[in-house]
Amino acid sequence: MNGVNKPRLTPEGTSGFTSTAGIHFKPSTQGQGIALQTKLFIGGEFVAAKKGQVFDTVDPATEEVLATIHEATQEDIDDAVAAAHSAYESWSTSDGAFRRDCINRLADLFEKNAEFITEVEARDSGKPVSFAKAADIPLSIATYRYYAGWADKLTGEQIPMSSGTSKYLTYTRREPVGVCGQIIPWNFPLAMFAWKVAPALAAGCTVVIKSSEKTPLTALLMGELIRAAGIPAGVVNIVSGFGPVAGKAIAAHPLIDKVAFTGSTATARAIQHVAHATNMKRLSLELGGKSPLIICADADLEQAAAVAQKGLFLNAGQCCIASSRIFVEASVYDKFVETVAKQAAQAQLTNNQDPGCTQGPQVDEVQFKRVMGFIEQGKKEGARVVTGGSRHGERGYYVQPTVFADVSDDMVIAKEEIFGPVMSVLKFDKLEEAIRRANNTEYGLGAGVCTRDIGKALSIAHKVRAGTIYVNCYDVFDPAAPFGGFKESGIGRELGADALNLYTEKKTVVVDLAHN
Repeated sequence: MNGVNKPRLTPEGTSGFTSTAGIHFKPSTQGQGIALQTKLFIGGEFVAAKKGQVFDTVDPATEEVLATIHEATQEDIDDAVAAAHSAYESWSTSDGAFRRDCINRLADLFEKNAEFITEVEARDSGKPVSFAKAADIPLSIATYRYYAGWADKLTGEQIPMSSGTSKYLTYTRREPVGVCGQIIPWNFPLAMFAWKVAPALAAGCTVVIKSSEKTPLTALLMGELIRAAGIPAGVVNIVSGFGPVAGKAIAAHPLIDKVAFTGSTATARAIQHVAHATNMKRLSLELGGKSPLIICADADLEQAAAVAQKGLFLNAGQCCIASSRIFVEASVYDKFVETVAKQAAQAQLTNNQDPGCTQGPQVDEVQFKRVMGFIEQGKKEGARVVTGGSRHGERGYYVQPTVFADVSDDMVIAKEEIFGPVMSVLKFDKLEEAIRRANNTEYGLGAGVCTRDIGKALSIAHKVRAGTIYVNCYDVFDPAAPFGGFKESGIGRELGADALNLYTEKKTVVVDLAHN
């Protein structure tokens, strides 16, 4: 375990990537020794899917096929779990400093290849390359470095314990939970990979991780980096595929000890049912949201509009914590609607590779049609379109940033998670009313408040039932800050020291000192 695999620092072939299954993507940048892979990463090698099934991944900005990807089925999941089990004993008992160094080398390689990885991420997901470069990439690297720092600091504690004349040495140990199945979404592929894999590796777990079929490419790139970083074969296994087959196989596998999932609440319920039918798996679930943002009359309206703009339109609205319900105090309602609509109309929906692009397309045609359906529903229910409300352009899955005013709580657009650039602005008269309405949802992932009164801000923050509350800001993330939701928005917390609790078990050891 103390040996390190020799890093692969030269590209395979002259193009900078290996064409393994119909690659059509020609990046303008080139990674330093990483290949654009399409096969499954199992046991430290890229291997073909056993049944030979493949699927296409599409550039949502152009609607063109980027690559044809190998699709994992039950047999492939069995192989990945077997590889993770084989690697578990040595990895779980390895020195924390060894795991720390492995994760830090992974972060180093990520950083060296950041330009290439950024372009692949933007092409596969549709997000602006400028946004991926400024947000997704730095947060991912910071997450690996943060958990590398924890790998050699997972200590227990000594507990004073005695009974009559007997004395005991009692202490606790934190040990890895075991082989972990992880299922990540398509909206932040690189960041979600880091949020899941980094704490698991630091804790000494081994991993089988499934990317979304909508955005599989950067997860496979991470396989190249993992191998080059000297992380032993089988510690991380990466599979591409669909939820009903590969995802279900992971959730149901009797040799997987813990499942981590980020996605919809409906899918999470299915995972709970399947997972617990085979063994008592540990589950952590980071799910949907319909997050409220309360704008008070004393707020700086330009700042509040900018906060709402970021909170909702970030990543084309494809963010689980998006502030999709904006509650505005009646006396400033009309002014706020005018201000936020003006800001939304200034969005640049150009080619997402353009540095000036501020909003990319929806991830695929399915999501595009879903968002457009919600917009039409809002119009039918009587909400007023202040700006947007239509498709942008004729090529790519672009939706105009849309602001609805005169929205009521009973409208579909005010209740259901849209996952697109659709903002609903609602009016309130009294603060307690706004808090009550903000809490009147099955979700509880995030919330926000804009006010210049810090006492009012903290009062709202303490009364709204959500996992993260933003005051005069939104969508601020840090690897040290725990993230997760109340109610139907999930179980457990990712990021921060809290995430390590998801990947460790606590063991108590009691030693009788009187008879030794």
